[in-house]
Amino acid sequence: MSVSDVLHPDGSDYDPFLFAEVGEDKRGATVTVVSALARLGLDPWTEARELALLCRDAAHTQLKSHLSKVDSVPALGNESGNVAARLIALLPERASRGIADPSASVTYYGRRIPTLWVIAALVGVVAIVRIIFLA
Repeated sequence: MSVSDVLHPDGSDYDPFLFAEVGEDKRGATVTVVSALARLGLDPWTEARELALLCRDAAHTQLKSHLSKVDSVPALGNESGNVAARLIALLPERASRGIADPSASVTYYGRRIPTLWVIAALVGVVAIVRIIFLA
């Protein structure tokens, strides 16, 4: 079982992006996004998540910058922009990533609490403190 299978046993929405080919290295071996990012000392899954959060233009610029630094893949030197554009299209869309509106809930001890309840609780605490100290 590979490390990828252990960390992501059910796969991920990022697999089409992470396992896409970026070219061949100087030895003729196929290089994927996972191996290209790992060669740069970056965590591929973290980078995929961060790229997916960016707008497409910013993600393209960031990925192009990363790919242009992979010296072991000669084709990336001239084609990093084209390769980055092809790869960015493989990232999941924002709506399908399950990203909730951060203002919609708060995580407290691993439980998601609606923001409205948190605000109501804070208003209640402030009201009680005012009653105690102003009475």
